[in-house]
Amino acid sequence: MMERLNEGTIERRNDSSPRSIIPSSYRPIVITPLMKKIRSHRDLKVFQLSFEAGMQIFEMTSSFPKEEKYSLIDQIRRSSRSVSGNIAEAWRKRKYPKSFISKLTDSEGEAAETQVWLEYSLSCKYITKERYDELFDKYEHIMAMLINMYTKPDQWKV
Repeated sequence: MMERLNEGTIERRNDSSPRSIIPSSYRPIVITPLMKKIRSHRDLKVFQLSFEAGMQIFEMTSSFPKEEKYSLIDQIRRSSRSVSGNIAEAWRKRKYPKSFISKLTDSEGEAAETQVWLEYSLSCKYITKERYDELFDKYEHIMAMLINMYTKPDQWKV
């Protein structure tokens, strides 16, 4: 007896032993005790890191001069927050590879923009070289993670 087949369903063969139908593109993900299943964008390490960096930017810019409120402060806060926002959008669009890649590249662009604003902050002497290096390196790491995700979109597909 044959049942209708969909991805992940069971086909009953004549000998009545079930076998799973697994698509040929399926690559199992082995979950170790240190890994947990990703259920939402909040579970992604890249999201967590970008959110943390955005909050560090927010706290850091609180001490910037008031005349920067509508220029540098606004720009760096917007770009830093946009990194995690675009990651969240990408996660929801992961069943559409082109949309997923587009949102991740937007996120990468926002991370690079944030690095430029960090350079301005350093040049204007609003932050120390140590603070600059810490945040610049964090955004480098975030961009590397994003590139890894969008060069292998099938690993993230629903």
